[in-house]
Amino acid sequence: MLIRRPSDIPASEITPEGVYLRRRAFLRLTGAAMVAGAVGPALAATACAAEELERNGGDPASEAEQEKLTPYDDVTTYNNFYEFGTDKGDPAKLAGSFNPAPWTVRVDGMVAKPADYALEDFVKPHRVEERVYRLRCVEAWSMVIPWNGIPLRDVLRRVEPSASARYVAFTTVMRPSELPGQRRPVLDWPYAEGLRLDEAMHPLTILATGLYGKSLPNQNGAPLRLVVPWKYGFKSIKSIVRITLTDREPATAWNKAAPDEYGFYANVNPTVDHPRWSQAKERRIGEFRRRDTLMFNGYADQVASMYAGMDLRKQY
Repeated sequence: MLIRRPSDIPASEITPEGVYLRRRAFLRLTGAAMVAGAVGPALAATACAAEELERNGGDPASEAEQEKLTPYDDVTTYNNFYEFGTDKGDPAKLAGSFNPAPWTVRVDGMVAKPADYALEDFVKPHRVEERVYRLRCVEAWSMVIPWNGIPLRDVLRRVEPSASARYVAFTTVMRPSELPGQRRPVLDWPYAEGLRLDEAMHPLTILATGLYGKSLPNQNGAPLRLVVPWKYGFKSIKSIVRITLTDREPATAWNKAAPDEYGFYANVNPTVDHPRWSQAKERRIGEFRRRDTLMFNGYADQVASMYAGMDLRKQY
């Protein structure tokens, strides 16, 4: 299949924000769902997604859906993706050298059915849904993004985790020839992240294949990235090539680089400051005013119960 890079997509094919918002309003009013291909320009099965979320305690994205979406141009040009470079503009400038097709994802570890999947086979059995989520960066800026993706728990159920599995580890592709940031020892490459198994199985956690109804751009983690909306953005690992089930807490890239600044959990928490700045406020990209940071990025009603009894100031 063909995965088009952002430079290949003419501006005339990018859905304007106003049109996109009207489309979403129409779908909410009619209850219609548009089912597209598994990868590529994938529109959500909106009605099915709403039914699935209702079965799991209501619509956790309802508040985010009422917020103004961050413009596509901002979402795709202001990024943290150190594999391309440390400047926010580096990913968009340098992403054209990266080729996300063909793509293989290995799922292994403590599972009954380990396998190497072509991306099409990995995504195809699952329903591609639209999820509007806030994305909060540890650097105190945020966005509201309409993602297209598949629930991670659907993938994990497919490979049948063992009863002893407690964590899920993720690994980013390692291609220094295409990812110039990997030629410098900024982090311990390849990038690695992890979740507790219950976090990975939560209905809010998705593997994104696109945004704004378009294929996921290279600079945003093509062709497959994690999105965990109640955690800081660095947990949402990009360009995933491996998912491993384990019984031990996996080492993660930023926690290894600066454990005093980047904890394993990385839950958005306005009461726990970064050592170099406050987390009590944030700036939404496209706005000048600063707004209060929401506990768990506004998803506390859906996720707080997973951390009952934990000291979130120590287990940050």
